[in-house]
Amino acid sequence: MTRIALVVSDVDGTLLTKDKVLTAGAISAVRRLADSGVDFTITSSRPTLGMRFLIEPLGITLPVGPFNGSCIVDPQMNPIEQHLIPEQAARRSLDLLDRFGVDVWLFTSDSWLARRGDGEYVPLEKRAIRADPTLVGDFAPYLSRVCKIVGAGADAARLQRCEAEIQQALGAQVTAVRSQSYYLDITPPGHDKGTFVQAMARRRGISTDAIATIGDMENDLAMFRSSGISIAMGNAADDIKKQATHVTTSNDDEGFAGAIEMILKNNDAA
Repeated sequence: MTRIALVVSDVDGTLLTKDKVLTAGAISAVRRLADSGVDFTITSSRPTLGMRFLIEPLGITLPVGPFNGSCIVDPQMNPIEQHLIPEQAARRSLDLLDRFGVDVWLFTSDSWLARRGDGEYVPLEKRAIRADPTLVGDFAPYLSRVCKIVGAGADAARLQRCEAEIQQALGAQVTAVRSQSYYLDITPPGHDKGTFVQAMARRRGISTDAIATIGDMENDLAMFRSSGISIAMGNAADDIKKQATHVTTSNDDEGFAGAIEMILKNNDAA
């Protein structure tokens, strides 16, 4: 049994409650990790600007991975690695999202761009990332510097069909995966939460077997496959749970803290 040296956690649906709250229990769990000599960091579909508020309360000193790990930034949010969606692929993705009739957002390294301010999920995103969108009439001037495109919609089945069509149409030109049942994320090709885990292993000089990951959605499976221990949240779908080595309780029932306890018990037994 390998001792865990680093924990990498998803944010929404995992570290935070359904209401986007970072609980005292979660903060205490990360402190227990630090006290036991285990490092901690986060990766998320969130943009860089939506991760800043977590750094201080969690005492994060390592790089973090916004945009599903396709970018790596230091704790001050300065870029270490930044990858962009190829402009032609971004344009084709927008066409397909528009055809499916979902609300579309663009994220650059420092901006959230939207064509309308009354989209169904705009209030939720504003609360989640603690920022307002910049409204633009045309996305075309920004397509050369896009870190992420999001299709947002309440029809989960439609978004799933859109995901499959973009994957088929664009292949390896983008990474297209849902981060929530209502969000389809399109990010740069060849980079995901799994490559972020691998990058962190290289930076820390450890094996990926010494890394534990915690998550709840399809976009977390890449990091599950790249780590020694993977823990799915109780609120995750059954097919996500089946691909994890352990399952904890839900994010509204201190499941994150429960996952940390599993990791510490693993280390006690190693």
